[in-house]
Amino acid sequence: MAEAIELKAWARQSTGKGGARQVRRDGRLPGIVYGADEAPQTIALESKAISKQIQTGHFQSTVFMLDLDGTKTRVIPRDVQLDPVRDFPIHVDFMRLSRMALVSVDVPVHFLNELISPGLKRGGVLNVVRHDIPVRCPADKIPNAFEIDLKGLEIGDSIHISSIPMPDGVRPPLPDRDFTIATIVGRTAEEATGEEEGEAEAAEAGAAKPAAKAEGASADKEKPKEEKKK
Repeated sequence: MAEAIELKAWARQSTGKGGARQVRRDGRLPGIVYGADEAPQTIALESKAISKQIQTGHFQSTVFMLDLDGTKTRVIPRDVQLDPVRDFPIHVDFMRLSRMALVSVDVPVHFLNELISPGLKRGGVLNVVRHDIPVRCPADKIPNAFEIDLKGLEIGDSIHISSIPMPDGVRPPLPDRDFTIATIVGRTAEEATGEEEGEAEAAEAGAAKPAAKAEGASADKEKPKEEKKK
């Protein structure tokens, strides 16, 4: 678990769509902070800083230290609204956190040793069922990622949530449900048949060319010569 990343923010008095548009015209991103039994606070943030964090792929599972006009508050993003056309952030919601507050987040999954997995080396395919794992944990114990080692796994092997070690205080939302994270699968019967048919057609095409040449040569040989006119 990394330390909370600091984000600079400014309080804003104007609310509603008009106020949000004005913030964007000023080159900043509108947002709101709520929770912890305090009144919601409308804020403005640095657009580039938020876009950079969103590009990490785990923005909404990261705890930030929000520096709001000199007052620092631990927060976690709860919602990001994107422009429907240009796909950049236009509004962010943050929730205040006490140090031991429990939060529900999606933690990304990283797979290790794909190159030495026996099943993958034999032509198997890693079928990822879940790229993120939902967990509930204290805000200061959110894992950066879950690492899954594929070493020794064969075609037909499956990886379930029960096989992933969880740090203290980190639990899946449904402990009794052993859901699948990924499997290593072989080629389907249709794929294998398609490849065999393609190889057979190529072989037949290669064999047909000499035969056609031979037939042409034979036909030329058997063609009678025209008699010369006397």
